[in-house]
Amino acid sequence: MPSLDDLILDESREVLSSESLMPTVARPAQVFVRGQGSWLWDSDERAYLDFSQGNAANSLGHSPQVLINALAEQTHALINPGMGLNNPVQLNLVDRLCQRTGSDQAYLLNSGAEACEAAIKLARKWGQLHRGGAYRIISASNGCHGHSFAAMAASASASANRFEPQLPGFSHVPFNDLPALHAAVDAQTVAIMLEPIQGEAGVIPATEHYLKGVERLCRELGILLILDEVQTGLGRCGTLLAEQQYGVRADIVTLGKGLGGGVPLAALLARGKACCFEVGELQGSHHGNALMASAGLAVLNAVLEHGFMDQVREAGLYLGEGLARLAYRYDHGQLRGHGLMWGLTLSDDSADAVVKAALHEGLILNAPQANCLRFTPALTVSKSNIDEMLLRLARAFSRVRTAQLQCRKGIAV
Repeated sequence: MPSLDDLILDESREVLSSESLMPTVARPAQVFVRGQGSWLWDSDERAYLDFSQGNAANSLGHSPQVLINALAEQTHALINPGMGLNNPVQLNLVDRLCQRTGSDQAYLLNSGAEACEAAIKLARKWGQLHRGGAYRIISASNGCHGHSFAAMAASASASANRFEPQLPGFSHVPFNDLPALHAAVDAQTVAIMLEPIQGEAGVIPATEHYLKGVERLCRELGILLILDEVQTGLGRCGTLLAEQQYGVRADIVTLGKGLGGGVPLAALLARGKACCFEVGELQGSHHGNALMASAGLAVLNAVLEHGFMDQVREAGLYLGEGLARLAYRYDHGQLRGHGLMWGLTLSDDSADAVVKAALHEGLILNAPQANCLRFTPALTVSKSNIDEMLLRLARAFSRVRTAQLQCRKGIAV
């Protein structure tokens, strides 16, 4: 029997505090306890419409039944036999990924940053074998490839300056600038690494002319093209990979976020002579574990169902049209994106204020830049959810506009 002291301690544990959590991310005070589809509920049972979905990680929304079933079934069978042993779910997923993306080899990892690190390793290995030891990788200014060390160096992230010295072997040129890219290539260049759409920069799509030009440049100069599709892959843009929309074919592709539907899973895809890893060159304790692979297989099967991509494209157009109307009404700026990945440029640097106002209205959004809102809802989002989001966003815009006017008049808010 528990003592009175034990019961008191148990009760105190119900009062959750973030004091012990390292303050690496600015989080609101709410504690979220459950989710379903496009909705989240906090510990006070207030409902929030989620149009961030873990920065696009929850591709099928919160707690989709296909993911629940897959994880529950796999938990009973096998979780993690170890990276040195095959398991059927891992083999099934990599085979399906290769078949549906036209890749020759795939490898499963834990996160998008890990996948990008692996892509960098693979490119450098290829450079040793086929380009006289070339190792330099050119990427785009304002790109984001993750927050591990090599990924930060590839990203030219401002936060990387806090962790100097950065890893050598990376250079950056302006995005959508083909001449600058061409001029940066030298004998030590092994690859060009790009996002088809720069998510953290404010949802900036590559132009078709640019991305096709980059592919042509890589073929002419004999270097690799790496596409970071961690955010754009697995149906986010209305096709399985964003490269399909551009009519290009990378040598190496990285996947993450949406592949696991909310659980940590990523993949490295390689094609042709880029398939050059040997035994012992890429390892990780949880790489290819059966439980996470079962989630990836459930997500992949769902997005490949007949009509799913049509629904994503249709919902994406509906969302884009609604955001454009709202931007016009509130005199905001440019709207950019594809499928269900949109960025709205605001007329000023009020994005954080809008995110906070939206949370007050029961809407979860993301602001990758001070003047930009990003919308990455579940790929299963309904038109009624989109309509409700637009209503709540309009109220958030009005709330911020009112506060700005009161501040200009000298009224305390």
